Amino acid sequence: MTHSDSAESIKDLADKYIFPTYKRSIALIKGEGCRVWDDQGKEYLDFVGGIAVCALGHSSPIVTKALEEQSRQLVHVSNLYYTRPQAELARLLVENSFADRVFFCNSGAEANEAAIKLARRYAREKSGPGRHTIICMEGSFHGRTMATLSATGQKKVQVGYDPLLEGFKFVPFNDLQALKRSVDGSVCAVMLEPIQGEGGVVVPHQDYLKGVKELCIEKGMLLIADEIQTGMGRTGRLFAHEHFGVKPDIMTLAKALGNGLPIGAMLGTEELSVVFGPGSHASTFGGTPLVTAVSKAVLTSLLKDGWVDHCRAMGEYFKERLEGLKKTHPSVKDVRGLGLIVGVELDRAAAPIVQACLEKGFLINSAQEKVLRFVPPLIVGKEEIDRLIGALAEALKE
Repeated sequence: MTHSDSAESIKDLADKYIFPTYKRSIALIKGEGCRVWDDQGKEYLDFVGGIAVCALGHSSPIVTKALEEQSRQLVHVSNLYYTRPQAELARLLVENSFADRVFFCNSGAEANEAAIKLARRYAREKSGPGRHTIICMEGSFHGRTMATLSATGQKKVQVGYDPLLEGFKFVPFNDLQALKRSVDGSVCAVMLEPIQGEGGVVVPHQDYLKGVKELCIEKGMLLIADEIQTGMGRTGRLFAHEHFGVKPDIMTLAKALGNGLPIGAMLGTEELSVVFGPGSHASTFGGTPLVTAVSKAVLTSLLKDGWVDHCRAMGEYFKERLEGLKKTHPSVKDVRGLGLIVGVELDRAAAPIVQACLEKGFLINSAQEKVLRFVPPLIVGKEEIDRLIGALAEALKE
């Protein structure tokens, strides 16, 4: 690995010119599979994966091939025109989900923004004005735009942005009775993550989502599933809601859909599509030929190359190893998750463990103060998992 020719380091440049909205650590310059390298040439095993983004790993040849081929054909045109990669990705998503229609955008927050707008517009068309409230969950995370921030059930990310948007109310996650008590005539939808990621990798009990869906049907509300972190095979099924035997009315995707390229998608039923006609919603860069060609290649690989099954098997192995760690380390209070979204709750702050692992050559992160979160590439193997367990064991002793 070689140093930059610039006299200023990457860190110095970033700290001088970029808004300090992130607490950054090392400067990364290269990745391959489950490994990345910093600007000093040090190698790391990556169990963050761009926060559940790089499902097929870093510098995936599948991504590179699609990117190179499409970049020679057509990179961007307006959505005033049809393009084949976008249409074919939409078909692939529809054929492998509950949905009938897809709206493309650039990020998870934008996908959730589109879902909020669709739910409210549909309710207004169907029931008239006044039915606009969306019930969201405490501990949820739906994005950083004003609407998705207002829909997020974590006060810490809302500080300083008052007034938040009206029309959202919150109930405890995994508490069906609390949800039932909160429903009134103003509610048009329930929005939730099938598994809360930023909330600390919280998995609901098996009957919870079924109960939510039944309540939505009974009260004429839409169910919005935010699968931005849990979708695209992350849980060992293509979409997390499949584990619970329910079908949402609206689903949002992003992150691993592009394996690193910026894309979001909102999926919904045919019934809902009638209120999203020309001019009702739009995105200049949503679903460009370049990103949709890559996303189609990523989704095709997930479906045909066995990565979802591999994820399920590696997730089970990972949790077994972590349960073994729990038996020998009293500071580990809980191990939870599905597939390769795994959380370890500690009896202490997680940040020092994250830092200790970084120093040992492993990238992990925390979700909530005392929860370690692991969302590695779905291609991760037993050898990498075993190496991480060894490093974790050492870090927990220190």
